[in-house]
Amino acid sequence: MFKLNGSVFLPSALTLTGIPGLEAVQCWIGIPFCAMYIIAVIGNTIILVTIKSENSLHIPMYIFLAMLAATDIALSTSILPKMLGIFWFHSPGISFDACLLQMGLIHCLQATESGVLLAMALDRYVAICKPLRHATIFSRQLLTHLGVGVTLRALILTVPCLLLIKCRLKRYRTTVISHSYCEHMAVLKLAAEDIRLNKICGLLVAFLILGFDITFISLSYVQIFITVFQLPQKEARLKAFNTCFAHICVFLPFYLLAFFSFFTHRFGSHIPPYVHILLSNLYLLVPPFLNPIVYGVKTKQVRNHVLKMFCSKNPSSSSLTTTEISH
Repeated sequence: MFKLNGSVFLPSALTLTGIPGLEAVQCWIGIPFCAMYIIAVIGNTIILVTIKSENSLHIPMYIFLAMLAATDIALSTSILPKMLGIFWFHSPGISFDACLLQMGLIHCLQATESGVLLAMALDRYVAICKPLRHATIFSRQLLTHLGVGVTLRALILTVPCLLLIKCRLKRYRTTVISHSYCEHMAVLKLAAEDIRLNKICGLLVAFLILGFDITFISLSYVQIFITVFQLPQKEARLKAFNTCFAHICVFLPFYLLAFFSFFTHRFGSHIPPYVHILLSNLYLLVPPFLNPIVYGVKTKQVRNHVLKMFCSKNPSSSSLTTTEISH
């Protein structure tokens, strides 16, 4: 690391401050964050194990759910351990390359999660609007292509932002990041050079991912609701809507928090910094925490198989019948 005209040239290490303005209570904020992380990891792991062990769940809806669970575990793990190190163990240091790696993982996994949510919406659209063609359209080959495509899209759109920082920005005003993790805009604000190209790239990636995905999810649900409301029987309408309810409960918080975090960080200059950072943290922590709870409670097949899996390991519960478990 070299000093040049009051700026830092090619810093080897950076410092994360945590949540500016709330340093005195960060250790307490870490407690609910840690609890959310533990629930997210355990809940999503249970979903992964359940789907893997039950052949009846090897269908597109649950394969996408397994992809979502794996992404959620990776996303929360990429942020929480370091954040708790700052809050509890006063360990704010991070190497420049590790910071870029964390940034890349976070944004790549966010893009992957958004792509999986879009794939789940398309699956619900075909299942409800074109039920006779669902098995033909959502073949194993298509599922493989969707999984690879979602991952490649995330990498292709995320890597240029990292390369622009690594190769283009050489001088930094400071090495102190006023954030609890390495967020793209928070790192750009350290630079002592023109960052307009980096900001344009970040905005373009955000709109390509969030704008594209939320548009097609919305169009899918418009068609789903039109089809559902045209069903003659009330029971059929409720059953069709119920198959979408868990997905709606998952994607709404994800995109609402994403938009709040995105716009307050870029255009909310009058909002206190700790509000920006808390929103960013919740955006990364709430979906992984919420998803297994929503799908565990609202999806009967997952709920029944989880209960069956745990009850089969408990000798005192071996007398439970399948009917009792389902209730």
